[in-house]
Formats: sequence, structure tokens, C-alpha cells
Amino acid sequence: MRLKPYRDTLALPGIKSLLSVATLARIPIAAGAVVLTLHVVTDLGRGYGAAGLIGAAFTIGGSVGAPLMGRLIDRRGLRVVLVLTTVAEVLFWSLAQAVPYWALLVMALVGGFLSLPAFSVARQSISALTPEAQRLPAFALDSISTELSFMAGPALGVLVATTAGPRWAMLMLAAGILLSGLGLWLLNPPVRAAHEAPITAGERVPRRSWLGPRFVAVLLVTMAATLVLSGTDVALVAVLRDNGELGWSGLVMSLWAFYSLLGGFAYGTMQRAFPPVVILAPLAVTTMLVSLGEAHWWLIALLLIPAGALCAPLITSTADAISRMIPAAARGEAMGLHNSALTVGVALGGPLAGFAADTLSPRWGFATVGGVGVLIALLVLPTELRRRSAAPLAAAPTTGSSSAAEPAIAGATLAVTTAGGTCADRPNAPRQATAYDHSDTSGHGDALPTGRP
Repeated sequence: MRLKPYRDTLALPGIKSLLSVATLARIPIAAGAVVLTLHVVTDLGRGYGAAGLIGAAFTIGGSVGAPLMGRLIDRRGLRVVLVLTTVAEVLFWSLAQAVPYWALLVMALVGGFLSLPAFSVARQSISALTPEAQRLPAFALDSISTELSFMAGPALGVLVATTAGPRWAMLMLAAGILLSGLGLWLLNPPVRAAHEAPITAGERVPRRSWLGPRFVAVLLVTMAATLVLSGTDVALVAVLRDNGELGWSGLVMSLWAFYSLLGGFAYGTMQRAFPPVVILAPLAVTTMLVSLGEAHWWLIALLLIPAGALCAPLITSTADAISRMIPAAARGEAMGLHNSALTVGVALGGPLAGFAADTLSPRWGFATVGGVGVLIALLVLPTELRRRSAAPLAAAPTTGSSSAAEPAIAGATLAVTTAGGTCADRPNAPRQATAYDHSDTSGHGDALPTGRP
């Protein structure tokens, strides 16, 4: 396996510190859902449906708030947003453990809206710190670190909640968020590259120049990715419980996460990357096939290998695709929308799989969320085919010496291939024609293609 892409990426200034701080900052965020659930069920004496409603409120708030916080970063800079969201979320976790249920429901909506944007900030900073040739392994490392955060966060949350109590766990989350926000504030990772116009320049980019069919298609694939993943979570528990093998669920889920880590690591070393829809389709199909192993936990674990190995690569490819097609002045808002798509997918996948398991049978949870993933892949496939068919026509005038060609698409500029085989983008303009360019022969260059949210 080629490790040079990772060595070269980690050698870039700021990447190691960004990934380290982002991984630690995401751990308390990853623990939030399970701690809230345990608090509602244990301390407030409500059912899991009531706990799900609190989670839904937090999710709705986060989905609306993420792009708005990203836009604020584009306009005012990172530290302003970090101070605002850190203070708001620390207050939420500090006060939420002491209020009645209905007050908590309202607070969850506001707390989600002003949640610390650790995920989107890390991806936005990766876009600023890495040249396009090294962005794929950088986003792969980000997906791997996210997977690690989601392996550690919920486990630590459950440990504290079941030993000291959910209220103490919520106070621990407040302290963790405070440290996370402080760490990011001190690090202050760049959100614009050195060659891009600084935030103080006040550059504005109209949404219509980048919020087009291609961007929407990537958001749909992103939503489908986490819909399939969160639905698989629920279907796994339902099938194993139905078989009387619920005790094996922890091992099966750990193996599933391990497959994702291996897949993400391997994907980051590839010389050629793939459009997100090309990864979504097999992920969805192989998830449907997991339903064939319902009789034994070990068979389910084996059938999860291909689906698990595609999890991190799919999230990696969506982040990488967005980073290449969005101008720097709108990158924060775009990454916020990406984070919202991840969150919406998580919110939809669990209930969808649960409904199928309750009304049909547990194994139909896999088939249902996988089937939805296939439908979304078919829905966005024409957009990808149109883009690929238009790319050779757009690239035709660029033969010969290095020169820039501007397409008719508003706000977009084409990368120009020079005689030496390298590509150069115009500063602060989205990379339109070469986002999924498979003509690159310079190793890990501009081909394109980047766990959980």
C-alpha cells in the first residue's frame, strides 16, 4: 500500500495539529446524543420516543445552524463563531440537566442551532491548508479521525452516565465542549489559503454561482450516505435482538467501524478517486445484501465487510468534491450545508430502518435503507453523466501552452492543463471542469476523489 500520500500530507504545515485538535474536539460532540437519551429516559422518566424527540429538535437546530455559522465564518472569521458557539453550547449542557422536559425540548432546538462547528471547521481548514493534489488523503485522515471520535465519544458518555449519572455526564460534556472550543480558538486554523483573498477583503460570491445541480447532487449523496449508515445501526440491533444474539452487537459494530477505517485508509492512498455517486451505489447494494445473513451474527459481520469498507471513502469523497467546486469566499457556508446533509441523513435513516423492522421484519431494515440509497444514486446519476460528457468539450480549447479558459457557467473557472501536466486554478474561483478529472497522470493529483458526521 502506498503510504507516501499520507506522509506528504502530514508534512504540510498545520495538518497534524488540526487533525489532533479536531479529533479530540469531536469526542464530546459525539457523546451528546447518547447522553441526552439516557438523561431523558433515566432522570426525567420519559420513554425513548420522548428522547427521540429531543434528539430530533437538536438535529433540526443543527441542520439550520450549520450553514449559517459557516456563512458567518466566511464573513467575520473563525474566532467570532468559536466564541459564540462555545459559550452557547457550554450553557446548554450546563443548564439542560436541571430543566423539565418541555423546556429541554426548546433548549435542544437552540442548542443545536448554536452547536460548536468542529466538523465543518476541520474540513474547511483542510481545504485551505492542502493543495488539491494532497486533499484526498487529508480528507481521508479526517474521516478516519471522525470514526475514532465516534468510537470513543459514545462509549465514554455511557460510562460516565451509568456510573456517575446522566446529569454528571452532561456537566462533563459542558467541560469537554469548553476545552474543545478553547483548543480550536487557540489553534485558530486558517479557513483561507495563502493565495486566496483574506476575509478582511470582504469578497462576496453569489449563491447562484455555486449552488447548482452538481452541488445539490453531492449533498443528496452525502445525505444518502449517513441515511444508510444510521439505518444499518438500527437494523443491526433489531436483527441481533430478534435472533437472541444482542450480546454480540458491540463486537459486530466494532468490526463494522474497523472495516470503515481500513477502507478510508486505503482510499486515501489511491491515485484515482471516484465521484461520490460511484461509491454510494455499491455501498447501498451491499447494505441490502447484509439482510441475507440474518441467521447468525458472524455471517452478518462477514457480509458487512464490503459495505463497511465503503463508509469512510464515501464521506471522504463528498467533502473532497465540495472543496474543489466551491470558491473560497463561500467555503464555510458550503461545508455547513455538507454538515447539514450528514445530520439530516442520520436523522432519517434510523426511523426508516426501525419502521421497516417493526412493520415487516428486522432484516428489512437493511433492504429499506439500502434501497433508498440506490434510488438516490439513480436520481443523481444523470447529473454526473452530464458533467462527464461536458468535460471533454470544455477541456478542448486548453491544448497547447498554459492559458485560462472561462466557461459560461456563472462564477466558475476551468483549471488549465499546462505542457508539464500540472493544473492551476484561478484564485477564489470554483474548480468546475476538473472536479472529477480522470485524465491526471501526476500521481495523486487533481483526479478528485472524501464518518460519520
